[in-house]
Amino acid sequence: MKGNSLLSNAALIALDPARPVARDNSFDQAGLCMASLDSGLTIQQANQEFFRQFNGSSEELCGRSFRDVVHPSVRQPLMRQFSHLLEGKHQRFVSPVIAVGPGEESAFTVPLTAVAVRGGLPGTTAILVMMPTSREAEEPRVVTNRKKILSEMDARILEGIAAGVSTIPLASRLYLSRQGVEYHVTCLMRKLKVPNRAALVSRAYSMGVLKVGIWPPEVVEDFVK
Repeated sequence: MKGNSLLSNAALIALDPARPVARDNSFDQAGLCMASLDSGLTIQQANQEFFRQFNGSSEELCGRSFRDVVHPSVRQPLMRQFSHLLEGKHQRFVSPVIAVGPGEESAFTVPLTAVAVRGGLPGTTAILVMMPTSREAEEPRVVTNRKKILSEMDARILEGIAAGVSTIPLASRLYLSRQGVEYHVTCLMRKLKVPNRAALVSRAYSMGVLKVGIWPPEVVEDFVK
């Protein structure tokens, strides 16, 4: 019953962004980061845990797109799931995401729950999002260095390796010699501190260098010089 009460109170806030969060103690005591988004996925209201988790005030975070608080590697599939909610194809979804917390070089993986909250009039759908705080999440923290660490050629080679393309076809595709491809692969393994190609791909996904839910594999543009 308590969970239903929390969800009901949060739903009221999602449908009425003008309603002050501070007046709803259960919203703040849920032990979750919670925020309500409008149909454009703009953050309208959030609880104190959300502001604390993302190291910002109401003035700094409300009015920003929810895209800004998730890692670029997971944005595309996550936006697709939000679209399905708004279109009425689903009522809710639960998905692991890489959320970007305080600091430019750290992020944390958390399960995100999103629920569509529909008003009585067309176009009044809002979305309630809920995440455990990073200190309570069961998933391990992920260190994601978002510096531009790859050249354009590095990115194309990494995408090819992740797609299972062997050295000779990859060399032909990129107009390189076999030795040229091997040189770039060696440099990539050194940059990401891994011993072989399989570990290179795994490490790239864990760092958020490769986009999640995309085939053929694509490198996140933020990492390319």
